[in-house]
Amino acid sequence: MAGTAVQRRLTWTVATVTSDVRETPSVRTLQLGVPGWTGHRAGQHLDIRLTAEDGYSAERSYSIATAADESVAITVERLDDGEVSPYLTDDLRVGEQLEVRGPIGGYFVWEKADGGPVLLVAGGSGVVPLRAILRERARTGSDAPVRLLYSARSLPDVIYRAELDGYAGLDGVEVSYALTRHRPPGWTGYARRVDAALLAEVAWPASENPLAFVCGPNSFVELAAQGLVGLGYPPGRVKTERFGGT
Repeated sequence: MAGTAVQRRLTWTVATVTSDVRETPSVRTLQLGVPGWTGHRAGQHLDIRLTAEDGYSAERSYSIATAADESVAITVERLDDGEVSPYLTDDLRVGEQLEVRGPIGGYFVWEKADGGPVLLVAGGSGVVPLRAILRERARTGSDAPVRLLYSARSLPDVIYRAELDGYAGLDGVEVSYALTRHRPPGWTGYARRVDAALLAEVAWPASENPLAFVCGPNSFVELAAQGLVGLGYPPGRVKTERFGGT
């Protein structure tokens, strides 16, 4: 799908939750039926609006978890002090409705024509738009080499773990986990936080002109982006997306 074919929809639309998947105890994927949805690009996001009976409303942005031409879905991590995420992860039921607006964004996106190599660096639920990029690669039959470096507290905290492990067996895709708190017995993968030294081990050499996508909490994104620039990546080839409390 050409990027110009998908335009941002500025109006709110009532969407219906058609199915859901419990990814981890605190993370849930919601499949949405959106009337008139014209498609999206891998890496875009949408806005969610919840309105209480007293008229109070709250809006949050969530990355779209699926590839172009797939039905729209979001993956939400519950934050105990969040205003919106506890409702989306624990209370909203299949068949119920909420308001959405999108797709939004044209910077943090990847299409087959962008080629590779591609470096994906995720912190926690920052893996959501990067999963969409991996799905887009598979959907379009792209042979662009991709490396994913995913930082999580433990293996049970890895979102989409079965799917990501499946990608690791495909030609041209490498998946690495960096577990920061708990590791299973016999763990041979990375057991530290993502830093400049770890990026130097995993990242494509800057001489190959890779395109990097980094998503996660503010501090994680800042450190990873600076590390890649320090390895010689041009700042314009390091695309970043940050998230905060929801």
